[in-house]
Amino acid sequence: MVMQLEDIQIVDFEEMDLTNGSVIAGFPSIGLVSTIVANYMIDALGLKQIGAMESPHFPTLSVVHTGEPLSPVRIYGGMLSNGQKLAVFVSEFKPKPNLINSLSNAIMVWSKKKGCKLMISPEGMVVEGKGSEEEEMIVDAYAIGSTENARTTLVAKNIPQFKNGIIAGVSGVLLNKGKHENFDVISILAEAHPNYPDARAAASAINVIALVVGIEINVGPLYDEAERIEKQLQKFHKQAKPIVSGASQIPQPEMYG
Repeated sequence: MVMQLEDIQIVDFEEMDLTNGSVIAGFPSIGLVSTIVANYMIDALGLKQIGAMESPHFPTLSVVHTGEPLSPVRIYGGMLSNGQKLAVFVSEFKPKPNLINSLSNAIMVWSKKKGCKLMISPEGMVVEGKGSEEEEMIVDAYAIGSTENARTTLVAKNIPQFKNGIIAGVSGVLLNKGKHENFDVISILAEAHPNYPDARAAASAINVIALVVGIEINVGPLYDEAERIEKQLQKFHKQAKPIVSGASQIPQPEMYG
C-alpha cells in the first residue's frame, strides 16, 4: 500500500495490525536523542521493517546496515511479548524546515489509519548550568502531553511535566496536531549535550517511554556502550555531510560498527 500526502509518500512493505498500538517518532534533534532512542528500541525489541517514508526532498543516499540498503526514513513494527503493539519511525537525518509540517502530518494520518492510540516523540533538551562530570552523568527527563488524557497518564506514572518553553521541529508540530485532533501525543524531553550524540540522554528518554507504554527495556547496554555509540554516530554524520549538503563526495557510513 502506498499513501501519498503532499511531498511525502509512505510505502507499506507489509500490512501489520497496529490497532491500539503506540508510535515512536525518531527524527534527529539535540544530541541525536531521538535517533539513538529509535534505533536502540528497534534492536532491543526485535522490531522488523514494515515500511518506508519517501520524498524527492530527502537526502539522495542509502543507509547500509549489515549489507542491506535502507531508506533515509524507515518504519519498523512488531508485537511485544506483553501483547503491546509498537511502530517506530526512524531517521538519521534532520528534515528540512519546509518538510516538517508535511512529514508530521503524514505520520499522524498513517498512525490514525492504522488505529494507533498513542504517539511518542523523544527529544533532546539543552539545560544551562550543568558543569561537573558527575552532574552530567545524571540525566533528567520531562514530558508534555497533547491532551488531558495524555497529561493524566504522565501524572499517574509520576513523570515530571514540562511546564514552560518551546518545543520545535517534528515534536512541536505533532503536539499541536495531537491537541487539534484530540490524539494522544507525548513528547519526552531529555537533558542532552548539544555538541555530540548523547546516548545517556537517550537512555533516560527510553526509561520514560517504557513507563508510558508499560514495557520493559534494559538500557544497561546503552549506558555501557554510550561512548562507542556516540563516536560512531559522529563519524556517520561527518561522512554523510557532503552528500546531504549537495557535494559530490560519496560517504561510506559506518554508523553501526
